[in-house]
Amino acid sequence: MAADVLDATFAALADPTRRAILARLMEGEATVTELAAPFAMSQPGISKHLRVLERAGLISRGRDAQRRPRRLEPGPFRDAMDWLADYRSYWEESYQKLDVLLGELEPGEANAVEGESSWPGGANAAEREIPSPGEANAAVRKSRESRESRETP
Repeated sequence: MAADVLDATFAALADPTRRAILARLMEGEATVTELAAPFAMSQPGISKHLRVLERAGLISRGRDAQRRPRRLEPGPFRDAMDWLADYRSYWEESYQKLDVLLGELEPGEANAVEGESSWPGGANAAEREIPSPGEANAAVRKSRESRESRETP
């Protein structure tokens, strides 16, 4: 996959008007007039956006008698998705490492301690309200002290 293809794809996708045009083309072929209808811009303005999308290979122009309908082309989308997939696996692995680290730092502190609720007043999930920062800190402190007192011989 060439870098210039990715550059052209992402540059074309950077504009909200072009993304809206692509969203419309997901429904099926459309002419320039049909694509211009929802926008407050001239037909030459829409044509400029279409040229950018065509140069990026995201759409193609067909011929049906006098009509010149545009349609989506899947190739560049597939290339961009493949490129992004590498980063997705990187971030998933990073989040898994973060989950492990958070689990090691304060295991179970946010959870109830042996039947006690860590929420002020012992409220269950259906009746609890979000505590103020001071109440939350006090509840965490109380939970930690309770756990430490049980662990101390």
